[in-house]
Amino acid sequence: MILADSGAESPYPSRMTDTALRHIRNFAIIAHIDHGKSTLADRLIEATGALSNREMTEQVLDTMEIERERGITIKAQTVRLSYKARDGETYALNLMDTPGHVDFAYEVSRSLAACEGSLLVVDASQGVEAQTLANVYQAIEAGHEIVPVLNKIDLPAAEPERVRRQIEDVIGLDTSDAVLISAKTGHNIAGVLEAIVTRLPPPQGDPEAPLKALLVDSWYDAYLGVVILVRVKDGRLARGQKIRMMATGAVHVIEQTGVFSPRMVAAADLGPGEIGYITAGIKTVADCRIGDTITEDRRPAEAPLPGFKPSVPVVWCGLYPVDADDFEKLRESLGRLRLNDASFHYEPETSAALGFGFRCGFLGLLHLEIVQERLAREFGLDLIATAPSVVYRIHRTNGQVADLHNPADMPDGSVIDKIEEPWIKATIMVPDEYLGAVLHLCNERRGQQVDLTYVGNRAMAVYRLPLNEVVFDFYDRLKSVSRGYASFDYQMDGYAESDLVRISILVNAEPVDALAFIAHRSAAETRGRAICQRLKDLIPKQLFKIAIQAAIGGRVIARETIGALAKDVTAKCYGGDISRKRKLLEKQKEGKKRMRQFGKVEIPQSAFLAALKTG
Repeated sequence: MILADSGAESPYPSRMTDTALRHIRNFAIIAHIDHGKSTLADRLIEATGALSNREMTEQVLDTMEIERERGITIKAQTVRLSYKARDGETYALNLMDTPGHVDFAYEVSRSLAACEGSLLVVDASQGVEAQTLANVYQAIEAGHEIVPVLNKIDLPAAEPERVRRQIEDVIGLDTSDAVLISAKTGHNIAGVLEAIVTRLPPPQGDPEAPLKALLVDSWYDAYLGVVILVRVKDGRLARGQKIRMMATGAVHVIEQTGVFSPRMVAAADLGPGEIGYITAGIKTVADCRIGDTITEDRRPAEAPLPGFKPSVPVVWCGLYPVDADDFEKLRESLGRLRLNDASFHYEPETSAALGFGFRCGFLGLLHLEIVQERLAREFGLDLIATAPSVVYRIHRTNGQVADLHNPADMPDGSVIDKIEEPWIKATIMVPDEYLGAVLHLCNERRGQQVDLTYVGNRAMAVYRLPLNEVVFDFYDRLKSVSRGYASFDYQMDGYAESDLVRISILVNAEPVDALAFIAHRSAAETRGRAICQRLKDLIPKQLFKIAIQAAIGGRVIARETIGALAKDVTAKCYGGDISRKRKLLEKQKEGKKRMRQFGKVEIPQSAFLAALKTG
């Protein structure tokens, strides 16, 4: 967040009348990846004068360094804009810029719960994509009024009329009054602002009712403690007020209230319909739960707000500090990160090879990578990540059923009755010429076709796929076979029985817990061979040969050998009898044999995640 002088006065009224409530608009910008959400947010900030030309940067709401580097939005961000409409009235617009990637869908659902309307941004050259559908259905489920916005109409490949028809056919939205813009050049941004104030509904709320405010997001600030982003439904939040978190029962006194414009600007209070922040000197991370209801301690609300559906992690992996002394620092860092990312879960675990660490749950591999990178950058932690896996369901012969998060914990086959794995329902949108390659990829990954329909020259394939086949490299392979034109979205679709086995990876005859994984029996040999080949390139040579093996139980199914690092022991022998050189070489051979028995192989950290990208 952009920080400013906390004592700055707010340009907004400190008291909300019924008239003022009619002049608030809360809206989210939703779209597929790269359709122009953050660029449109930049133009809206510019057009309303929230930042001067000198202060403006590209993707101004993408405040994390990692967001700017990767060119993606990871965290939904809020900004309050003041806009004087054509009717002469001044409106307060609360804009929420949301991520587009499927791994950050939970950020989108939280943002939608805090708003009444959405701008659906669609690229006029690409048309409707998988994540467009997913996000618009979430908005409809949240009861939003939706304004279609066709972006990038300045591109030579833009076909606004075709995309209008596509939105009507696929989604069923009326696009006769869709707003045509170019967020890059700023064309028709005034049309978007007018559509927001004329077509989106104002919030509802009673300023005299007991306080009810939704805890939308939170993060830790070294000076202020926990900063909470709230959406006030009823009542009022003001400095000095004693508030209670309804889920945790924690009581705090508000020290500061304010809004983002996009800097933190202090305000006297926050009334119904407003989105802003509060600080209350909260030092305990556990006191703040995303989706909790904040009420007044003296006059509490009768029932909490519905909150958010809890996120269900789909990928799990172990995170261990390289230095065992960093365990407590890792625990504290995960707590602070969880405060800012409610879709991320963690619990302590131990490993024979790696010591004490945490088993962490994520919404996908990109989410895992981002969390790992944030822990390294923001908290200075050096970590080892184990092989990502999904949650399997083990049915034992004695009738017990248990969830299996870590492949290393899989019980012996003699006590297992059956194993169930999670399945997903995937929606893939792809141009007609790449359909064959995409269908082949889905069938290769044990997919079951549910539906196949056409919209113009684009096909929409719906498949049931095992999640285990998707989490590693499916997305990369999909982009590869479709030359980047396919888009992909999925939702969980229950569990089904499957013939699964645990594959152990042995380096120099020592099992490596961190690289154990579970696969379908039909793909076990291929996957095992691929990881062995990958490790052969990643593990540096030693002074002795290293055997890398993949095994199911006691049966080795794949093997690669890393040759010994050759040291020239005869370098100092100049001429003379050949038997001297032979003697030195025999001595070296004996030494290498002994080292192979007792030598320890250090596996570099980069090998752990890199070994899994077998595509």
